[in-house]
Amino acid sequence: MNYLRILPFILLLSISFFGGVNLQAKHLIGGNLTYKCLGNGDYSFTLKVYRDCNCTECAQLDDIAEIGIYRCNGDADCGRLRQNSVFSRVQVRLTSKRNVERPDYPCLIPPNICVEEGIYEFKLSNYGIRLPPGNVSYHVSYQRCCRNNTITNIINPDQVGSTYGIEITPEAQALCNNSPEFKTFPPTVICVNNELKYDHSAKDADGDSLVYSFCAPFNGGGPSTNNVIYRTCDGAYPTPACPPPYSLVTFRGGNITSSTPMAGDPIVSIDSKTGLITGKPTAKGQFVVGVCIAEYRNGILISKSNRDFQFNVADCDPLVFAKLGEAIAVTDQEYKVISCGITDVKFVNNSYQRASIKSQKWEFLIGNTKITSTDWEPTLKFPGIGKYNGKLLLNPGTGCADSADIEVLIFPDLTADFTYNYDTCYAQPVNFTDLSVSGSGGISSYNWVFGDGQKGTGKLTGHQYNLAGEFSVSLTVKDLNQCTETVTKKVRYFPAPALLVVKPSQAIGCAPVNMVFDNLSKPIDESYKVKWEFGDGGKSTKLNPTYTYTKEGIYSVSLSVTSPIGCKIDTVFNNLIKISSSPEAAFDFAPKQITNIDNKVVFTDESINAIRWRWDFGDNAQHEERNPIHLYQDTGIFTITLVVTHPSGCLDTAQALLDVRPDVRYFLPNAFTPNYDGKNDIFRGVGIMTGATNFKFQIWNRWGERVFSTDDIKEGWNGNHLNNGSASPEGVYITLISYKDPRGVPVEIKGFVTLLR
Repeated sequence: MNYLRILPFILLLSISFFGGVNLQAKHLIGGNLTYKCLGNGDYSFTLKVYRDCNCTECAQLDDIAEIGIYRCNGDADCGRLRQNSVFSRVQVRLTSKRNVERPDYPCLIPPNICVEEGIYEFKLSNYGIRLPPGNVSYHVSYQRCCRNNTITNIINPDQVGSTYGIEITPEAQALCNNSPEFKTFPPTVICVNNELKYDHSAKDADGDSLVYSFCAPFNGGGPSTNNVIYRTCDGAYPTPACPPPYSLVTFRGGNITSSTPMAGDPIVSIDSKTGLITGKPTAKGQFVVGVCIAEYRNGILISKSNRDFQFNVADCDPLVFAKLGEAIAVTDQEYKVISCGITDVKFVNNSYQRASIKSQKWEFLIGNTKITSTDWEPTLKFPGIGKYNGKLLLNPGTGCADSADIEVLIFPDLTADFTYNYDTCYAQPVNFTDLSVSGSGGISSYNWVFGDGQKGTGKLTGHQYNLAGEFSVSLTVKDLNQCTETVTKKVRYFPAPALLVVKPSQAIGCAPVNMVFDNLSKPIDESYKVKWEFGDGGKSTKLNPTYTYTKEGIYSVSLSVTSPIGCKIDTVFNNLIKISSSPEAAFDFAPKQITNIDNKVVFTDESINAIRWRWDFGDNAQHEERNPIHLYQDTGIFTITLVVTHPSGCLDTAQALLDVRPDVRYFLPNAFTPNYDGKNDIFRGVGIMTGATNFKFQIWNRWGERVFSTDDIKEGWNGNHLNNGSASPEGVYITLISYKDPRGVPVEIKGFVTLLR
């Protein structure tokens, strides 16, 4: 059959939240090609391509659209053609682009998406091409691959491409027919479980009759981006587009077919006369849908065209939603409000979006009387115990309205109460007794919170507090109608401890000793009055005191505790503390001036009541003699420690600092004879200068002229002027030696030298 075929218009309405894509043209979300017959074999074409502009890792619209034109009839004739059998090819530059507005649903907020439309317009005669009428069809096509891999209803969507093209049949050529043009762009997203009503009809410039049906879309191109294959029929961008026939996409089967491409209740369908698509989608996802159009003129079929697009089915937030707070949600639109003993019921309105709610109305039927309110959160009075049904209506009588069914249950009153008792002067458990009353005839549960982090259940219960204090105790009761009530009371719990416990339980120490007493008695805190007596006349009122024993002896300690409400307990801990005598460590050493040269130190013990001695000389050397002698091998400041032992075993320690100074010694003779006899010819000093720095040796004559200077400690004066001039005369010369000792202290040595020849 000869016919005019409009090849698939693919609307891959992929939103970025449905998954990422690569650069294999998976950015495309639709496209179609239409034409107008200008006569004399000339045609103008409009190619529209759509892409997801929220995709950040996808290709942009092609700057150049590669169009292929082929000439053949039927599948058998066209099947012999190859890509290089092209009748003609056109490279069309992108004419314009814009963002497509998202759908406007009266009462729903669809997800935010971005669709960009690219338009390629071209006229064949501008390229020197004409399609003269004949008995063979012309096929004009543009191809791209691939579809989004998250498409729900076709097999291997990431391997399936699209063909946007048109077939101009011999009949269309002879009639100079114009292709149908769809009136609107399909909605970029539709809302799950909401009614769909979309006008998918087309307009025909020639006034032909159009019949609509669902059908299978066409494939095109392949997934490969390999440089060798990329522009072939198996590649992502065939250049030019390949010849027909084109394969069909494969649906998943079962209930999902080309004629029923998506689930719905009622099923999504298209009206054959109007092109109106209706139904209620019940599954979220991306669904490819094909629509075929049969074109009749004067009752005779002259062409067929088809278009495919993708419906994105997603959750949409309601613009107006009725919702109650502080109520039991039975369903999204059904609530139960329970009031126990209170007939004035306040309703909490959590409905949204508040800006879109222009009015609200509450209605309740009480007997034959209807009570109403238009307040946002009304308080309504009900006559008494019973069940009452009503509604919350939002924007009633408008196209953007919502409602919620309300059941109000007024139950008998529930009063929570309890009492408690305990022996106020003894740390025994507190007994709690429930006194709650329910008009329903019974209480089903009791939950206690004792204020110390512990909880309990039951009508009667006891609780042992480990600490004293004022505790907020709460009882929550629930009756047979599920009514709950809570009461809270203050419980003052300040008994005297049942037993006084202290730490240490026994202690031995050496005088003087700081003894820490830890009061472990329970319950007790800072609000209790405490009195300690330590057995040597010392006392304290602190809860946990520290006391110093200075004399030997055995001491009994007494403790009394009085609670804030006057309960008292006391006890005596006999022979709790034993204090032994301690030695008194002391020592001396000589000499006081110690150097690396004079490094022998004699230590003299001056301790009292000591029988053993242990010395630490601070240089890793130790000794146990009473009066040791020690030789220091290095300089520095050392901490001397002496630990002595009393016959009782008690110890005492004494320490002192000992400074071993680095000694520097330098001596100059008072005369020399530079007469070159090999004896006393050079005037220089001798000594120990290890560690000295900034050394300088200078000599002046009686007229203040410097005749010698050096910073070399080994160099001396030979009697000549600056050691290389004329000989200096006999006489007395002034000398100056300066340096810094090993600890950086400046030293100067002034003197005289007599030069004899």
